[in-house]
Amino acid sequence: MSNHIHLIISSQKGNLSDILRDFKKFTSGSIIKQIESNAEESRKNWMLWIFKKAGENNNRNKNYQFWQQDNRPIQLETPKFTLSKLLYLHNNPVKAGLVEKAEDYLLSSARDFNGGKGLLPIDHLNAAYDLRQ
Repeated sequence: MSNHIHLIISSQKGNLSDILRDFKKFTSGSIIKQIESNAEESRKNWMLWIFKKAGENNNRNKNYQFWQQDNRPIQLETPKFTLSKLLYLHNNPVKAGLVEKAEDYLLSSARDFNGGKGLLPIDHLNAAYDLRQ
């Protein structure tokens, strides 16, 4: 999606809150650097101004704020609930009218779950989930 992200994550090595914090820190820094270094981006100054203004409203930031401070984690406890959330993620761009089929959205794992190969490596949740049903 163009204005938010959905993730299904798990870890055996660390606290999920720490992982999400580090993800946000790394990605925001990388995205801001990309925007700053892109001389051809016509919205560069506007985007940086927006992120700077957001950062000024939060005393935990030094310069910019890219991600919102809150997130809405949901623990996926059963296979049925997990599958319903995975289908929600995959169908989000369809519902928004960006694509006709979930697997057509370039940044979605839906293509991986439907036999294709997406842009990002993923670990399948379980071979028992058949999303074509």
